[in-house]
Amino acid sequence: MLQILTLAAGWALAAHGGEHAEHFMKCAKVCAECQLECDACFQHCLALTAEGQKEHATTAQLCVDCGECCQLAATLSARKSPLAAPACECCAVCCDVCAEACEKSPDDEHMAACAKACRACAESCREMAKMAGSSR
Repeated sequence: MLQILTLAAGWALAAHGGEHAEHFMKCAKVCAECQLECDACFQHCLALTAEGQKEHATTAQLCVDCGECCQLAATLSARKSPLAAPACECCAVCCDVCAEACEKSPDDEHMAACAKACRACAESCREMAKMAGSSR
């Protein structure tokens, strides 16, 4: 019951703006931008895989999955949801994994852009989660 009351109190503060509302929106924007980069990189990796570069199949999967996580984090952050912080913690981990995979091809502009967006998203998500007080 205490957990439900804590979540409700957090939601009420966020819904009325709260002093940290700008952190939620900044994080939502960075996550949305990362989702777009991940989706574009997914398509790029699929094309490379179709051309016979099978090593990009795993990266394609990571990009599409990371993009989904970024979309969730962006949506919950924009709503100032009490679940935004845990979603952002998860998103930061997903972005780290995706960036690491994309950084294996630093000369590929699509993959470099995805890695850069993922690193920025992970940083923003960690800042937001820390601000929200849910970092462990």
